[in-house]
Amino acid sequence: MLKRLLSHDYPRSRILAVALVAIAIALAFAPFLFPGSKALGVAAKMLVFILLVASYDLLLGYTGIVSFAHTMFFGIGAYGIAIASTRLGEGFAAVCIGVAAALALSLVLSLVIGLFSLRVKAIFYAMITLAVAAAFQTLASQLSDITGGEDGLTFKNPLFFSPSFEPFESEVLGLMLDGKVFSYYLLFGVAALLFLLLLRIVNSPFGRVLQAIRENDFRAEAIGYRTVVYRTLSNVLSALFATVAGALLAIWLRYTGPDTTLSFEIMLDILLIVVIGGMGTIYGAVVGSVLFVLAQNYLQDLLKVAAGALGGVPVLAQLVSPDRWLLWLGVLFVLSVYYFPAGVVGRLRLGALRRRE
Repeated sequence: MLKRLLSHDYPRSRILAVALVAIAIALAFAPFLFPGSKALGVAAKMLVFILLVASYDLLLGYTGIVSFAHTMFFGIGAYGIAIASTRLGEGFAAVCIGVAAALALSLVLSLVIGLFSLRVKAIFYAMITLAVAAAFQTLASQLSDITGGEDGLTFKNPLFFSPSFEPFESEVLGLMLDGKVFSYYLLFGVAALLFLLLLRIVNSPFGRVLQAIRENDFRAEAIGYRTVVYRTLSNVLSALFATVAGALLAIWLRYTGPDTTLSFEIMLDILLIVVIGGMGTIYGAVVGSVLFVLAQNYLQDLLKVAAGALGGVPVLAQLVSPDRWLLWLGVLFVLSVYYFPAGVVGRLRLGALRRRE
C-alpha cells in the first residue's frame, strides 16, 4: 500500500524519511498541536507552497524549463475564486464555478504559451514567460471593476468555511472546531492528494520521458519522442496544479490581490525553495517550503530575542536587529546553497548512498 501511495519513490535516506514523517504529522495535526492564528496561518501557507513549488519542480526540475509565468497561473486560481464569490455570492456553487473557470483559463493560456513559445530555447523562453506574467499582473491591477485593482478583492467563503461557523458547543481535544479549522483541512486534503498525484506523474513513463528531455532533448527527439508535445503537456500540468494552489490560498485568506499571488517576489520565493529543497525531487518541495516559510515567519522573532540578549553589546545588537531579518534570510540562503548544492534532499540522498557503498 505504501509503495503504491508513494509511487515506489522512497526518500532513500533515513534522516529524510524521519523529517518527512515529522512534517506530515505536524501539518496533519497543526490545529491541535500549534494553537494560535499565526501558527495555523503558517501551516496553511506551507501547504499552499508545497503544492505550488512541487508543481514548479515538475516544470524546472524534471523537464528543465525555466519559466517566470508560474505566479500568473497561481493568481488565476486565486482570482477565479474571488471573482466568482463576489459576483455570485458565498456558496459552494461559486467556489466550484470559480475553480472551473480558472482551470479552463489556465489550460488555454498554458497551451498557447507552450505551443508558441516552447520551440524557443533557454533564456528566450524565460523572457517570454516573464513578459506574459508582467502583462497579466498589469492587467489585473488596471481592471479594477473586475479584479479590484491594487486593492484586490475581499469575499466571503461558504458558511462551512467561515470562521464564525461553530457546529459544536464544546471543544474537541482542547480545540474549538470552527470554519477556519475546516478550511485548513480542506487545504491539507487537497494539497496531500495533489502532491501524491505529482509524485505519481514524475515516476510514470511520462515522467521518465520528461527527465530524458531535461538531460538531452536532442537525443530524446532522435529516439522518437516529440519533445515539444511533452514540454507542452508538462507546462499545462504544472499550470493546472499552480491554479489549484492559488484557489486554496484565496479560500484560506478570503482575499486576493496582485501582491498576494502575482508579484515577482513570490516567483523568486518559489525559485529559492526549489533550490533549497532540491531540483528534480518532489520531496524537496516539502522540505524547502517548510524551511523557507518557517524562516520567513519566525526569523524576525528569533532575532528580536537575540537582540534583547545582546543588548549590552552595541555592534552585535545592531547586527542581529529584527529589522535586518531579510539580510539574515539571504545569508541562510547563501549558506544552504554552498553546503547543499544539490538541495537538502539531494544532499541527504547522496550521503545515504555513500554510507551504503
